[in-house]
Amino acid sequence: MERRSRVSRRKSKKKLFLIVLLLVLAIGGGVIFAAYSLLNNTLDSIVNEHALKKSEKREEQVSLKNKEAFTVLLLGVDERAGDKGRSDTMLLMSVNGQENSVKMLSIPRDTRVEIAGKGTKDKINHAYAFGGVDMSAKTVEQFLDVPVDYYVEINMDGFKDLVDAVGGIEVENTFAFSYDGATFPKGTITLNGEEALKYTRMRYEDPQGDFGRQARQRQVIQGILDKGASMTSILKYNEVLGALQKNVQTNLTVDEMMSIQKNYAAARNNIKQETIEGTGEKIDGVYYYLVPDEEKERVSDMLKQHLNIQ
Repeated sequence: MERRSRVSRRKSKKKLFLIVLLLVLAIGGGVIFAAYSLLNNTLDSIVNEHALKKSEKREEQVSLKNKEAFTVLLLGVDERAGDKGRSDTMLLMSVNGQENSVKMLSIPRDTRVEIAGKGTKDKINHAYAFGGVDMSAKTVEQFLDVPVDYYVEINMDGFKDLVDAVGGIEVENTFAFSYDGATFPKGTITLNGEEALKYTRMRYEDPQGDFGRQARQRQVIQGILDKGASMTSILKYNEVLGALQKNVQTNLTVDEMMSIQKNYAAARNNIKQETIEGTGEKIDGVYYYLVPDEEKERVSDMLKQHLNIQ
C-alpha cells in the first residue's frame, strides 16, 4: 500500500489539492531543497501508519507507482482540554493519476450518518470523538461506499502556530464580524496566529453557517501556504517545520509522498470541488444536515467512477 509525496507550491486559491500536499510535506517550494534533511526528520515524525486500518473496500493495495486512483481524507480536528475533539473539517479527496484529475468533496460536519462500529446515528464529526481517525474514515466509507486509503489530520489549534511561524497572513474577509474579543472588518485583513484561530472558529453569525466557517479555514490554510512559499530564510523553515511537527499527522510515508509528487503532480492542474446537497433539520432538538438517499448515491457513483471502482 503506497502513499504520497507532497507538492511544494500553491497556485490558485481554489486548488485545495495543495492544502493536503503542502501540509503533509512542507510549506513552500524552497523548503524541500533548502532544508531536505530537516524536512525528512519532520516528515518521519508526523507519520502514523497505525491510526488508519486498511480499508475493507480494497481487495488489493493501491499502487502509486502504477498511478492508480486513491483517496485521502483530510481531518481538521478541534481539540479541547479534557476532550478528544471533533473533526470540524472533513474533506475527501479522490486523485486519478491516469486522468490527472482531482475531485475534492467537502462533507458538512453536521451530516447525520450511521457511525461505523456503533450502529447509532449521529453527526459525522462525532465519529472522531468516538474512535479517532479510523472510526472517522470507516464512517465516511460506510456513508459513501468508497475506500479511504490515506488520511491527513490537522490540529485546528495548529493554525495559530503555523500563522505565527510564517509571520502572519492576509485573507479577504467577505463581511465584518466580531468574535471572542476580536474584530474582523470586511476586506483584506492581516491576521496573527491568535486572530487566525478566532477567524476560523466563528460560525453562528455567518449567513452560510458551517459552510462559511469551512471557507475561512481554507482561507487561512491558503494564506499560510502563500506566505510560506515566499519565505527565503532557513530560520523560518525551522519554525514552520516545527509547527508542522506539532500539529499534523498522516499515514503517508515519506516514500509514498515522493511517489505522489513524481506520478500525480499534474493532477493539481485539474481540480474540481464537489458538494453534497442536503437540508438542515432539527431532530429531538439537535440540528443535523440531512442528505437524501438519491444524493448520497449520486456522490458515491461519481467518486466510484473517478476511482475506477466497479
